[in-house]
Amino acid sequence: MFGGTQRAYDRALTVFSPEGRLYQVEYALEAVRRGTLAVAVKSKDDVCIAAQIKVPTILMDADSIDKIFQVDKHIGVAISGLHADSRALINYSRVQAQSFRLTYDEPVRLNMLAKSIADLCQMYSQYGGIRPFGCALFFIAIDAGGSQIYTTSPSGIYRSFKSYAIGTGEAVAREYLIENYKEEMNFDELVNFTLKALKESIDEDATKENIRLAYIKGEDKKFHMCNKEEVEDFLSKLV
Repeated sequence: MFGGTQRAYDRALTVFSPEGRLYQVEYALEAVRRGTLAVAVKSKDDVCIAAQIKVPTILMDADSIDKIFQVDKHIGVAISGLHADSRALINYSRVQAQSFRLTYDEPVRLNMLAKSIADLCQMYSQYGGIRPFGCALFFIAIDAGGSQIYTTSPSGIYRSFKSYAIGTGEAVAREYLIENYKEEMNFDELVNFTLKALKESIDEDATKENIRLAYIKGEDKKFHMCNKEEVEDFLSKLV
């Protein structure tokens, strides 16, 4: 990726280049950008997330590929980047969420959980003998603060968004979100808008086989993962 004298600075995680860059962290960020696309959108009451999956061979069972996971009753997460690294962080997230419930007898707020994950990612960017997590987590939730969208980065950054996209095609999706996002959407409009942003930004047709969809409604604040029939029904309603 880098030639000449810069090449020596990407051999170790703890060595800064003369420009103040940590190339190993930048490589991890590139792994996130090369992951399949995920789009999340929230309204005042609800929040929705959709993600693309890619099946590398027809011999693989597409149902075995997961892109969106449940963390707690009120929290879901999509991943981008290395799936093995993502799985480790998701397991850590689940433990943190349950530990909070046991300690305080209430569900964890997403901003606190995202900060905990970001702190762990940052720790893995400053010690020799380890490497950064090559993944980003894309959280949705409805908690005491209302509907929430948070992302974490391999560099240790975490941010809150009204709508966002990560992965291959993220630039196109973000442009679409910027131009068309409205906070005042009902649930059906929210799901439609999320799926349309994803569909407009991927290089293949959106079908029930290659799209994963999940949402949380304000009326019950519970994470719901859509099955294939639900995904097909929502896709058929796209306008």
